[in-house]
Amino acid sequence: MIITIDGPAGAGKSSTAKKLAQRVGFHFLDTGEMYRAATLAGLRVAIDWSDTDAVAQLAKDSRIELTDAEVRLNGEDVTNEIRQPEITAEVYRVADNPLVREHLVRLQREIAEMGDYVTEGRDQGTIVFPDAPLKFFLNASPQERARRRWRDLANRGVMLDYEQVLAEQNDRDSRDLSRPVGRLEQAPDAIEIVTDGLSETEVVDLLRTAVEKHRQKSG
Repeated sequence: MIITIDGPAGAGKSSTAKKLAQRVGFHFLDTGEMYRAATLAGLRVAIDWSDTDAVAQLAKDSRIELTDAEVRLNGEDVTNEIRQPEITAEVYRVADNPLVREHLVRLQREIAEMGDYVTEGRDQGTIVFPDAPLKFFLNASPQERARRRWRDLANRGVMLDYEQVLAEQNDRDSRDLSRPVGRLEQAPDAIEIVTDGLSETEVVDLLRTAVEKHRQKSG
């Protein structure tokens, strides 16, 4: 069974999806980490981002491995490194590349064939797993999402001005909504959860209740 969780940056997808997977006994797949790992690979070799074929080939040649706890790039644990602001600023260069996206979507589907998964990203319910039986779309106000991102960065020792985080997030939202492939879009059959004012535990409880109802209905 596949459960998809989509939504804009800062809506709480990653942490919610990970905890929901633990609660319902599923594996967790953070697809955004794949794009971040490919971005890191490009930055390390100072790749020419305008050379779309070279970017796609680098992504294909890179060994990107995800577990429930870490991300590995060519055998190296890069879990923390891919969350740095410089990766966030450049990840769109990989995400907007149709050849990279085609390759990573194929990998995501191959991974999901190995068991029950909660997957999160921008296009999970619309492009990658359109037939998933249960889909969620997490959302929150831009201000709330920026505050969460700002706090998360501060907790990891990255000190940025809140207004800068908000401005960068707004730019990212604009790109996510208008990108040529894999744009942010709510699937028609997705359950929308607005997370403003809700704790992470409350959000996970809402999703778990929906999962249990689905299980009961499907027998």
